[in-house]
Amino acid sequence: MPEISRFYGLVVYMFFNDHNPPHFKVKYGDFEANIIIENGSLLNGDC
Repeated sequence: MPEISRFYGLVVYMFFNDHNPPHFKVKYGDFEANIIIENGSLLNGDC
């Protein structure tokens, strides 16, 4: 998995050829969310 950053227990991933809209994945413990890059809104997941 292409990890971009790791800080304070948060791990940020981004995949080059993933589904639209462009987004990144954030994991924290058992929680996971996909965030839309364009506006920072939650695409899906836990928050």
